[in-house]
Amino acid sequence: MLDSATPPDLPVIDLSGLGSAAGDVAIAKALDAAFGTVGFAYFAGTPVTPEQQAEIFAASRAFHALPDEQKRAVSMNEFHRGYMAPNTSVIATSSVAKVTKPNFSESFMFMHEVPAGDPRFGLPLQGPTPWPEGLPAFREAVLTYQAAMEAFCRKLLRPMALALNLPPDALLPYFEQPTTFLRLLHYPPQAPDSPDDAFGSAPHTDYGFLTVLAQDSLGGLEVRRADGVWLKATPIPGTFVVNVGDMLSRWTNGRWQSTPHRVKNLSGKDRYSCPYFFDMDMDATVECLPSCTGPDNPPRFPPVRYGDYLLERLNKNYAYRQKSSA
Repeated sequence: MLDSATPPDLPVIDLSGLGSAAGDVAIAKALDAAFGTVGFAYFAGTPVTPEQQAEIFAASRAFHALPDEQKRAVSMNEFHRGYMAPNTSVIATSSVAKVTKPNFSESFMFMHEVPAGDPRFGLPLQGPTPWPEGLPAFREAVLTYQAAMEAFCRKLLRPMALALNLPPDALLPYFEQPTTFLRLLHYPPQAPDSPDDAFGSAPHTDYGFLTVLAQDSLGGLEVRRADGVWLKATPIPGTFVVNVGDMLSRWTNGRWQSTPHRVKNLSGKDRYSCPYFFDMDMDATVECLPSCTGPDNPPRFPPVRYGDYLLERLNKNYAYRQKSSA
């Protein structure tokens, strides 16, 4: 069932006061209301500038315009960085649909930098990025955007903690070395008569803590409300679409919702989006926060090391990892 209302019933949260005492308290209340119901919101007034967003979209379009041979030269490596060709990921771990068809999209994946001298270098998901040749501005644009998004998400940790009735700095120790992903996605147009189970991105929930999505003007993202209605996340200029991931929902004992969403590109044009995933340290143990449990609300999930949880999902959902482990 699809709700044709435009714009959708997703809240818009003004973050212009982020970082001030009064602003963080107001934002905390808005976050709790949004994340405790639909699990999604538009964020307006963020410190990430329109110019930074324009630069990352330009970089993404330039990369995806490269010949196929050049893109495949930087194919995904064992550290989950590089080019992911169309039809190479199937969301096998989806808890909301039986997914059998691969996603009709391609992307370049950049994760947090791990220098060669870092003690983590060579561990699972801790390694180098294969950068494409012939795009001298691409690496700088990616690194600049990643830095801006990480700084923004770190600022969000304070109002998020306040929203969960925690001390304002309570979440910071879990993000000393955050696990981050910047995915530059290209969705080719789908045929209007494509099968119902053909998606640019099949119905799923995100694995981690928080997803901050910059999308172009074409639309295609849909969010499933608790009653089963699919809402269109209509692009609103100057905003990000932000949602709770599985780890954050698990951390809050289900108080905040990790909501199913999907993408169909029926615009007839090429769609681009730049989701940024901000997650905790690989070694962080995620267990029910003390403010989210009580005598009548016991923890619903056992503690889990985030890195183990993440690797299980990547190993099941991405063809390149299945081949490398075969």
